[in-house]
Amino acid sequence: MKLGMVTYELGKSMDLRTLLSTCRETGFRAVELRTTHAHGVELGMPEAKWAETRQVFADSGIELWGLGSTCEYHATDQAVVRRNIEQTKQWIELAAHIGARGVKVRPNGLPKEVTPEKTCEQIGLALAECGKAAADAGVLIYLEVHGSGSSDPKLCRRMMEACNHPSVGVCWNSNNNPDEVINGSIATTFGLLSRWVKSCHITELHTNYPWRELFRLLKESGYDGATLAEIPFSTEPARLMRYYRALWEAYQPA
Repeated sequence: MKLGMVTYELGKSMDLRTLLSTCRETGFRAVELRTTHAHGVELGMPEAKWAETRQVFADSGIELWGLGSTCEYHATDQAVVRRNIEQTKQWIELAAHIGARGVKVRPNGLPKEVTPEKTCEQIGLALAECGKAAADAGVLIYLEVHGSGSSDPKLCRRMMEACNHPSVGVCWNSNNNPDEVINGSIATTFGLLSRWVKSCHITELHTNYPWRELFRLLKESGYDGATLAEIPFSTEPARLMRYYRALWEAYQPA
């Protein structure tokens, strides 16, 4: 596995070159670029910037693990769902042009008007359509385990079963809540999703989340991708990242 970062919060004010040089300096090897942040990798960016962005990453040696969209498919208004699907396809196109491995999407709640089962099926079918576009473009879709109620791994499993597309996987989100951590362990809930895990967010490593167990389970599942730090902003990001990397390394299984 490799250590990387999500630009949500910690990297939000860094332009792209500063972000990549800071990652290289501190031993972070991959990034997920969150939309709306200072790096400026967004839908609608000039086509002339596509090749430049791809080259900047190639020169840095840092992997562009993903584009962190806010696309979601749980709305009861089907026009809203359709807009999110079409926007996901735009992110997929951008990812393919600039060399990103995948695009992160999310569930973001459960509407009260319909059953969770119906919402999960709707999300899964939307993901399947996005997965076909991703496959055609040679990228992946990462479904973040996210949202009030919708972050329950049991429901995320339903979404993935309804999707059933090999280009769509799960982004484990290290949610320290009762739906995920049961009696101090994630063995059961991780097992529900392990065969789909294609990305992973990690948070503050000093918390009581079972980090050693997570890294062991990831290794046992065959996961060899990025674990992406999604941590708060710091006025001394490089200093914080060095400490974070040291703790991350200490937690890795033999």
